[in-house]
Amino acid sequence: MNLEAWSLFSLLEPDFVKNLRMVCVFGNSGNEAHLVTQSDDVYALGSNAASCLGLGDVSSTLTPKKVKHLCQKRVKSFAYGTGPHVLACTESGEIYSWGHNGYCQLGNATTNQGVVPALIPGCLKDKKVVEIACGSHHSMCLTDTGEIYTWGQNTCAQIGSGTTNNQSSPRKVSSLFGGRKVVSIACGQISSIALLDTGEVYGWGYNGNGQLGSGNNINQLSPCLVIALNTVVISKVVCGYAHTLALSDEGYLFGWGANSYGQLGSGNKANSCSPTRVAVEIGRVVDIAASHYNNISAALTQDAKVYMWGQCHSQTVPTPILTPFQSLHEVFARFGCPGVTFAPMYTMIHSGNSLMNALKLAFDDATTSDFTFVVQGRDIHVHKALLKIRCEHFRSMFQSHWKEDKDTSLEIEQFSYPVYRAFLEYLYTDELNLGTEEAVELLDLANAYCEPQLKKRCEGLIQMGINIDNVCMLYATALKFDAQELESFCFRFSLNHMTAVTQSESFDQLDERVLKDFILKAAQYGAFKT
Repeated sequence: MNLEAWSLFSLLEPDFVKNLRMVCVFGNSGNEAHLVTQSDDVYALGSNAASCLGLGDVSSTLTPKKVKHLCQKRVKSFAYGTGPHVLACTESGEIYSWGHNGYCQLGNATTNQGVVPALIPGCLKDKKVVEIACGSHHSMCLTDTGEIYTWGQNTCAQIGSGTTNNQSSPRKVSSLFGGRKVVSIACGQISSIALLDTGEVYGWGYNGNGQLGSGNNINQLSPCLVIALNTVVISKVVCGYAHTLALSDEGYLFGWGANSYGQLGSGNKANSCSPTRVAVEIGRVVDIAASHYNNISAALTQDAKVYMWGQCHSQTVPTPILTPFQSLHEVFARFGCPGVTFAPMYTMIHSGNSLMNALKLAFDDATTSDFTFVVQGRDIHVHKALLKIRCEHFRSMFQSHWKEDKDTSLEIEQFSYPVYRAFLEYLYTDELNLGTEEAVELLDLANAYCEPQLKKRCEGLIQMGINIDNVCMLYATALKFDAQELESFCFRFSLNHMTAVTQSESFDQLDERVLKDFILKAAQYGAFKT
């Protein structure tokens, strides 16, 4: 997306912007930022409260300055508190911290403010961290083995240690997870949430607004299971200032906690102590966003529409409204209070008459094309040179000794117009926007044309549309096209909903061999134990 949505970046040089790969905006006024370039240099700009920019001083800056201690460290993520304090996680699993430290939130066993990024010492030294999160003044991280470590302020038990004493260095959250693996973490201002690989959700810390989903307003000293979600499988959880949103593997959205600005999307402003299904009217949801900095919520639906609700600038919006935006980030940039990024924004940004914009405009342009595909009686205008560059299939087809190289058009009979057009547009733009059924047909095309990257993209699109009625059909499709990631996803989904899946029509229609293998595999995972 365009960085112009944030006024903080209005002075950036175009050449600098073009080289960015990741951007984060944070701060109580949304006036501080970290930027990572394609060449792995890290920059910062903004007001620099509590030395949160990591530049080694307290001076603000309107122009980007290098954060020398993070350059060439392969930083993959940032997390921010409201002090503010900052965490940075690298691809190798190291954590750096700096900024405000009045509550030990830097994890360095002191309360000294950090002016430059420093590795967190102690028990994390031999751990590989894969995810980080910050509340107002506490910090969390998740390791590749599914362990949670927390530190910082603990006045409301937000670090889950079983006490309310602040914690000056990382400490493992010991909880009765039953040996199950934690796969994701999130923080509200003074609360914490964990998502397990079983789809279960646990919460702990402050619960005055019901943000833990426990059915009451009692603070929790240790992780507590959100029992009201035991009939669904949750795939993602996010936290706002004092509310929580959860997305199920079937695309259902649930919300609980504070709702004075309508941030739950329930249509009213009443708080909820238990998860309630919300935003039913917008259809299947595939992604959600919230930030502990504010009271706004956003969702992306299966048909690529972006909705928002909650505190949208000074307005209270209790029901999801459709936006013209193409990204969840744009909701927070334009309507968040403050306008922060809810998560790191990975991007390649182009401005003006860039090559990418020129290619988008060139697709299906009859005035510049030199070849036409005719699909179901409709023309699609393309350029041979670009197709040869982008696709091995066309590189072979448009060789000088083949008939097609001398022709100016070709009729395609084995694929539908919407799918073939989407394929050609993908070659020009790298973008795909298809429903589940069309994505299945495009997967067939990707397999036939030997396009592995397109195949992976199709698998991702199909996963967004999986439900109980179609999962068996899609499982068989994945086997047919050797789409291993899709096969695994369908199988896990089936395990989570085994009773309903085995009663579906598509289960009855499975090929005998596929059915036998499916049942044997499910049995190995204990699906039929009593």
